Formats: sequence, C-alpha cells, structure tokens
Amino acid sequence: MARPEVLTRLKEAESDADDIIAEAKEEREQRISEARETAEDIRQEAEEEAAALKEERLSEAREEIAHEKERILEEGEAEREALLATAAENEDDAVEFALERFTEAVHAQT
Repeated sequence: MARPEVLTRLKEAESDADDIIAEAKEEREQRISEARETAEDIRQEAEEEAAALKEERLSEAREEIAHEKERILEEGEAEREALLATAAENEDDAVEFALERFTEAVHAQT
C-alpha cells in the first residue's frame, strides 16, 4: 500500500473515530438529560404524594381533635349536671345550717 493511501485511510479512520466519539457524547448528553427529567418527575411526584399525605394526616388530626373536644364538653356537661344535682340536694341542709348559725349568733348577742 502506498504511503498516500495509508495517510488517507488513517485520516478516514480518525474522522470515523471522531464521528463515533461525537455520537457517543451526544448519546451520553441525551441520556443524562433524560435521567434528569426522570429524576425531576420522580421528585415532583414524591412532593405531591407528601403534600397529599400531609393533608390527609392533618384532616385526620382535626377530626380526632373535634371528637376529643366533643367528648370533653360532654364530660364537662355531665359533671356540671351532677354538681347542680348535688347542690340542689344540699340546698335545704345549707339553708337550715345557715339559719341555725344566724339564730345562735343572734342569741349570743342578746
């Protein structure tokens, strides 16, 4: 093979190699770009799921708080009713006790 022909083939081989390298770089950049897009999609989906889960848990907590509030109010009302009943039962005794003390105080002064 003549020397000019060898040089030509070498130049062609270098050109082919450059083309292969350029193509590989483009493919690499495209894969990186696709991977970034996929990662962004996954991140966004995870954020949306986290936000939905947060809202669900907040809703459940609010509902639980509302039930607990209602239970506490009902207990308080029941205690109030019990105290009123006890006070009503003791009203006559309290009036009688107060009158006895008053009477004793009046007699003590005379």
